[in-house]
Amino acid sequence: MRGRTLFTYISARFFKTILALFLFAAVLIFLFDVLELVRRGADREGFSVLRITAISALRMPLLLEQVFPFAVLFGSIWSFLTLSRSLELVVARAAGMSVWQFTAPAILTALFLGIFAILAYNPLAAKMQEYSDQLAAGIFGVEQSYLLNSQGEIWLRQDGSDGESVLHARHMMSHGDTLNGVTIFAFDRNGKFMERIEARSASLADNMWHLKDATVYGLNVDPQHYGSYTLSTFLTPTEIRESIASPESISFWQLPRFIELSQRAGLPAYRYSLQYQTLLAKPLLLVAMVLIAAAVSLRVSRFGGIGKLIVGGISAGFVLYVVTEVSGDLGGAGIVPTTVAAWAPGVFGVLMGFTILLNQEDG
Repeated sequence: MRGRTLFTYISARFFKTILALFLFAAVLIFLFDVLELVRRGADREGFSVLRITAISALRMPLLLEQVFPFAVLFGSIWSFLTLSRSLELVVARAAGMSVWQFTAPAILTALFLGIFAILAYNPLAAKMQEYSDQLAAGIFGVEQSYLLNSQGEIWLRQDGSDGESVLHARHMMSHGDTLNGVTIFAFDRNGKFMERIEARSASLADNMWHLKDATVYGLNVDPQHYGSYTLSTFLTPTEIRESIASPESISFWQLPRFIELSQRAGLPAYRYSLQYQTLLAKPLLLVAMVLIAAAVSLRVSRFGGIGKLIVGGISAGFVLYVVTEVSGDLGGAGIVPTTVAAWAPGVFGVLMGFTILLNQEDG
């Protein structure tokens, strides 16, 4: 019974500390984000502080996914430090508990947070990002991708009953049904250039691009402006989304379907597969953060040296971040299998943490 009580107590301490750091980071990022959006959108039609606040709040969960592992790392370091300085860990060690026994509650807390992040947090964050994009389009329009760090610029080669064309857009919305900041280079059936079309937005319906506020630049003729203009296409919203959608903006539950559709269409699915495997590996990565926190904090906290503790935590987090980024780049480019790229940082972190703890505790 006492072991269960201590286990629950330590787990609660870790959970509260990690949550507090996560919320602190969320508040800081939210404030800076709101100020930046106010600065860029204050002179635009439809601007209001309430709307800007809603845009930032809705996209905040997806931005904070990158913060999750570091909240666990520094939250665990702080928890180990406070437990040690209050002599609670000293008493636990005197009662015969090993480092693995009082680290187990933190590990299980990290596993719980990782599973929650996969099954619930990520789908909710992706949905809220979609609402944020829709709300922001009315203010920022074609500059939305630059201002809000959503999908980058888009290039598509398409065919239609009118001939082939190359389409460039600044931003995608509505699951591929709508593009903002559109430029189209149209060719005839013989591959000869016909015209360049620039439009504020393009909506896909009934195998047609419906362009709004379009200007057509033809050969040897003056530019013509149209409130609405149409261009045929054989593309579907699914094909557009599969080609250009950002993997981070797709829910965990939808990623397997995206991977399957991309493979059926003969499109590379490395990015979607990497994102799916990265989400699956998140619990292991969070466990690695706890073990690294224990490795850099327990020994130092016994002999003082908070500065060393901070430097050690930052260094360990930086090393793991570099490993994660390098693995992600290699997996996203198809150089290494996506499974290896996604799981390697977590495995590396766990092995590093176990090795240091074994050396410290058992020699």
